[in-house]
Amino acid sequence: MGKLNLAVIFGGQSSEHDISCISVQAIAKAVNPDAYDVTYIGITKEGHWLLADSIADIEDGSWMHSKRSAILSPDAARKEILITGAEGVTAKRIDVVFPVLHGMYGEDGTIQGLFEMAQIPYVGCGVLASAVGMDKVYTKIIVDALGIRQAEYVLVYAADVKQVRDEPERMEEQVRRVEDRLSYPVFIKPSKAGSSQGVSKAHDRQELIEGLKLAAEHDTKILVERCIVGREIECAVLGSAEEVEASGAGEILSAAEFYDFDAKYHDAGSKTVISPELPEGKEEEIRRAAREIFAAIDGYGLSRVDFFLEEGTNQVIFNEINTLPGFTSISMYPMLWQAGGISMEELVQKQLSLAVSRRY
Repeated sequence: MGKLNLAVIFGGQSSEHDISCISVQAIAKAVNPDAYDVTYIGITKEGHWLLADSIADIEDGSWMHSKRSAILSPDAARKEILITGAEGVTAKRIDVVFPVLHGMYGEDGTIQGLFEMAQIPYVGCGVLASAVGMDKVYTKIIVDALGIRQAEYVLVYAADVKQVRDEPERMEEQVRRVEDRLSYPVFIKPSKAGSSQGVSKAHDRQELIEGLKLAAEHDTKILVERCIVGREIECAVLGSAEEVEASGAGEILSAAEFYDFDAKYHDAGSKTVISPELPEGKEEEIRRAAREIFAAIDGYGLSRVDFFLEEGTNQVIFNEINTLPGFTSISMYPMLWQAGGISMEELVQKQLSLAVSRRY
């Protein structure tokens, strides 16, 4: 059997564009060159699809100045990308796609819908699981049905926050709704933002108002949650809803008050601990809950499921699921599998094998 034509898509229009450009470098270096002929397609922050000639072009950012576009055709009969440059338009057949895209327009079911239309196998969760996993409110609705504990929350619509200048009573009503249900401190999160973009912590009413305004810049729905004090524990899952493996646990030790975007990627004081010491039975409880949540949203391929181990009670509390987690050198997902004996090369190959065997 000859090489498969693999399209690796990275970048994207979300606030996590730069993280995607780092993740793709690790994945690209792990792809077996004897098994795949790789085409790299970068999506700029403005949404342009460009051909990247090499990993080096991705590393130095020169791909953003490429003179050739590379666009995936939705035509299921052709299964190809269309490359446009000075020499005209050429077509290249694609056998499988690895979308290394985090956040909106990459991890939320939108680009997965394009792959489904083109009927090209692809790595990762499908349209439903991607959309649900990206939207924290709908994830909570599903997890509620499983009986797995999670933080109490209030849903606020950004429209009620953005109209504060013309209709200040709308903001007042939202603040009252939150204060009637939750006590300070609370976390404020855009329902569909990733890498903790737009997330804040409020200790009083004024901070709540400022946090709602910040979150409203990132999404139409805002999640206000009770603050859980405890250890941040993460678990990686691999497989399909019918047959899913769960890794061991990893712990986040944040250098900041909470693990926001800067704490994740810019603060050297933040650390990840693989195989942390946990109370008896808690790691298995976390692994079981991670598998159940992944299956409940109809997950496929990979996800990272995040929990809290509450201080004082040691109760496991679900936080969120990330259906296309980072693959940077400090990313928990590949680190957890490496601790379990699966190298980055093996992990990437497992994802590609799952993609090729995916049924439509």
